[in-house]
Amino acid sequence: MKKQLILEDGTVFIGKGFGADTDKFGEVVFNTGMTGYQEILSDPSYCGQIVTLTYPLVGNYGINRDDFESITPAIHGFIVKEVCDFPSNWRNELSLDEYFKQKNIPGIAGIDTRKLTRIIRQYGTLKGAICSIDENAEEVIAKLKGITLSTDQVKQVSTKKPYPSPGRGSRVVLVDYGMKHGILRELNKRDCDVIVVPYNTTAEDILNLSPDGVMLSNGPGDPKDVPESIEAIKGIIGKVPLFGICLGHQLFALASGANTEKMKFGHRGSNHPVKDLLTGKVSLTSQNHGYTVEEASINHTNLEVTHLALNDGTIEGLQHKEYPAFTVQYHPEASPGPEDANYLFDRFMEMIQSHKQEGAAYVKA
Repeated sequence: MKKQLILEDGTVFIGKGFGADTDKFGEVVFNTGMTGYQEILSDPSYCGQIVTLTYPLVGNYGINRDDFESITPAIHGFIVKEVCDFPSNWRNELSLDEYFKQKNIPGIAGIDTRKLTRIIRQYGTLKGAICSIDENAEEVIAKLKGITLSTDQVKQVSTKKPYPSPGRGSRVVLVDYGMKHGILRELNKRDCDVIVVPYNTTAEDILNLSPDGVMLSNGPGDPKDVPESIEAIKGIIGKVPLFGICLGHQLFALASGANTEKMKFGHRGSNHPVKDLLTGKVSLTSQNHGYTVEEASINHTNLEVTHLALNDGTIEGLQHKEYPAFTVQYHPEASPGPEDANYLFDRFMEMIQSHKQEGAAYVKA
């Protein structure tokens, strides 16, 4: 089954189709991870995107029941150099081809993913389409140029109703902008009493749940497309300890008076070095984002930079100068990737305990 990948700049790749026999378009991005394709394809932050994997062989250990980061994948397509038709692993349950057929997601293999990655690095992310070999390329290119990509990705992937994940420890309200399951796993591991709420939950409703802390999750798209979330965060800052990840980090920055901007091709991979300016420690991190906090915009806020990306110097972490609140641009829960930054969840727990003790001391006085 031959397929073609067509980019809005006129580039056409011919390859072998796998997965669902359907046509899809989206923003074409690349991920440099050498493994972890199951976590990548199920990460809600890729909502509406067609993901290219730079590692040449994908699918060799199949799909298993344990490594999903969401129940329903939100990606629009998968691009690989070579797809493994007969995976071999003791946990394997489905091949990539079988899984994508189940989920109605198209894939294309056998194209020059190095060339595609170089195009994206040179010109930035591009709109693209995975479609039938019979489609007229010129017509598809014209359609791509006229298409406006969706701006409601967070609404698409966020939970529609609040739900609990009970524990006997600190109560954490987790705002779901497209939450990876790894974040919830880390909070559960620390016995937190977690309540997951939709992206558009107001500050009043969040505070009425009597949280000891609030966590802002990762998610897809432009943070400026969810103004209701920015307003909610403004009402939370200073009330309870706060920890934000990825999109949550960007929304926190906007709520604090900073600005965000779109990156040329973003950070997507499992080995991005980040320096913690508070400790001097360098961690290898898992990342997936196409927007960043504008450095100059921090100057007139109550924020200070805590982490920097060593590859390009972009901001990777912030903390509030007055209130117990900090955020990071990368994924400390990893999934996939190294767990170097896992300690940030412990830092959040310590912040919650300190805030409780300060409150108790104030009441006693």
